[in-house]
Amino acid sequence: MASFRGLDIRPTSDLVREAIFDLIGQDFTGAKVLDLFAGTGVLGIEALSRGASRVLFIDHSAKSIKLIKRNLSLCGMDLSGIALKRDLAKGMPWRHPLLKQRIDLVFLDPPYRKGLILPLLEALCEKKILASSSIVVAESSKNEMLPESVQDLQKFKTRVYGETKIDIFKSGGNE
Repeated sequence: MASFRGLDIRPTSDLVREAIFDLIGQDFTGAKVLDLFAGTGVLGIEALSRGASRVLFIDHSAKSIKLIKRNLSLCGMDLSGIALKRDLAKGMPWRHPLLKQRIDLVFLDPPYRKGLILPLLEALCEKKILASSSIVVAESSKNEMLPESVQDLQKFKTRVYGETKIDIFKSGGNE
């Protein structure tokens, strides 16, 4: 896959990506996925390679969106992924057709120490777009603390890899 050169980005390392999928499972057949603050799109593309049917990639950078589209094309997944340019600090694109369906898996990998994870978790719950068994993976600095629960989401795993912390939440069922 293509990657960034010289841009201010912190892509998920191979070690952390492998650890995430070891923690959340390997088979996502038919899953609908959100990859928020997508960067290179590596997490969403990995989910597609494990059977996900659709991934909506969102990032504020036009260069990221271009790179995600290139990576989808290189992997032969152009028809399964949608890359959307949006500043998530200003809110989610709730009118997007994929967000009218129940989402099975969400990756949240915002810039560290910006306080963006909790408001997005709350918004995902309030809009009731998460499937009854959704998994939400939040990547943050090891020093950032997230609550044990956010509305219908319950934290069930936390792991630290160097400076990176992974918090995994499961939906308690809102269908």
